[in-house]
Amino acid sequence: MTTEPHWRLMRIAHLRTRQTVDELWLRYVALGGSAGVVDLEAFLAGEADLPEVERDRVALAVNDHLNTLAGAARAPYSRTVRPPEPSTGLPAALVAMLRGTHLAPPEALPAVLSAAGGHLGVGVVVYLADDATEMLVPVPGDGGASRPPLRIDGTLPGRAFRRLQIETTVSDDGQARLWVPVIDGVERLGVLDVMTREPAELTDPQLHRQCWWWAHQLGHLVSSTTAYGDFLESLRVSRPRSVQAELVWRLLPPLTAGTDRVLVAGRIEPTHDIGGDVFDYALSADRAQFAVVDAMGHDLRAGFAAAAAVSAYRSARRSGAGLFEQVEAVHDAIAEGFHGDVLATGVVADLDLTTGRLRYLVAGHPAPLLFREGKVVKSLAAGRRPVLGLDLRDMTVGEENLQPDDTVVLYTDGVTDARDQERQEFGVARLVDTLQRGAAEHLPLPEVVRRVSQAIRKHQHGVLQDDATLLLVQWTTEGQDALDPEPAAPYPEPL
Repeated sequence: MTTEPHWRLMRIAHLRTRQTVDELWLRYVALGGSAGVVDLEAFLAGEADLPEVERDRVALAVNDHLNTLAGAARAPYSRTVRPPEPSTGLPAALVAMLRGTHLAPPEALPAVLSAAGGHLGVGVVVYLADDATEMLVPVPGDGGASRPPLRIDGTLPGRAFRRLQIETTVSDDGQARLWVPVIDGVERLGVLDVMTREPAELTDPQLHRQCWWWAHQLGHLVSSTTAYGDFLESLRVSRPRSVQAELVWRLLPPLTAGTDRVLVAGRIEPTHDIGGDVFDYALSADRAQFAVVDAMGHDLRAGFAAAAAVSAYRSARRSGAGLFEQVEAVHDAIAEGFHGDVLATGVVADLDLTTGRLRYLVAGHPAPLLFREGKVVKSLAAGRRPVLGLDLRDMTVGEENLQPDDTVVLYTDGVTDARDQERQEFGVARLVDTLQRGAAEHLPLPEVVRRVSQAIRKHQHGVLQDDATLLLVQWTTEGQDALDPEPAAPYPEPL
């Protein structure tokens, strides 16, 4: 006798075909079956057994007819119908992420991410970089609650973050994993720990590509959910922020951005106690407009002045005002708002992304540096204006014709004037040296900025006396490659 579960399932499937036993037998024989019709009928009734190979031929005959019925049972449409919602693989994972975060608080992101990983057959934990870009902090949730933070320097996950490249490894416990950079556009946010079922999957180029798209969408969701909740942002804040620091952080654009013609990366230190430094930029198809402002002082009034300055700059820029008018708008906002009690220095610039023509104006501020082929070749000191907030209108606009891959370096005096315990300044020479070392290592632009910030903090033993702001603007069509975490090789080797 055949086992009851098997023959019952076979009988149920046969009944769905609505065939007689004779019709099924004809199809079965056409597929190579050798049992007679009486034997087939006894098998379907559970009264006799068939050899395994014959049972499989019966199953094939039943399924073949069911497939035919499935195709024939559908009514015709008058137009082409789009395919249904994906249920497996990367499309399903992306849909799960979008659907799971709709009308959800930021705290739901780890569970949504874990569910999406199921569609790719992987486990996953997300780490976010803290605001000092020193640590990768695990997001509490499925798998991440008990994990310690990881250092960005000196670890494999940190290397994935620093270099914007996928890293693979097999842990001591045999767990195979990919460390995938999480980015929003080109801004680095953290890394994904993608845990595969077996080490062989680490060399699957399609898994690498799928994880890159997945991590990119996650970056967008991290940024969007952070805008209306504190859960993720509180994980990234390494130290409580002062009121003025919180004010300035809300004003800043993304720290890294780019198009196919330009890259921008900026940083302000210390992240927890910013005074009056601020930067802003706007990128379009053919222009990059950018500015750095340093409102004098280190209190809330300096923060208010920085806020007024960047608001005036944006208002003028968005109304189509030229370089002169943009600078005057910033001057007027500070002069009228603070009546000489607060002054500011700054640089405002406009780069033509088609020709490389740079126009700039320096208002009592350190002159920008021009970085070319791994070296600082000159200071940009032609365009001058007195300090913002003083009613002196003598202005000249400087011009410079950039070469492809040139980088304009804007900084505040908090960078060069930073002093160590022996009162030695960080100075322009150390700034230039750090920039050149980053270029020699072919680091991505935001990593160069991070290296400079680290060097300044180290010089002052972690205690900064003044805001230190750096903004790099690179005119390039090639530097973007370093910000694309897709695997360079088709079959990356596990480490």
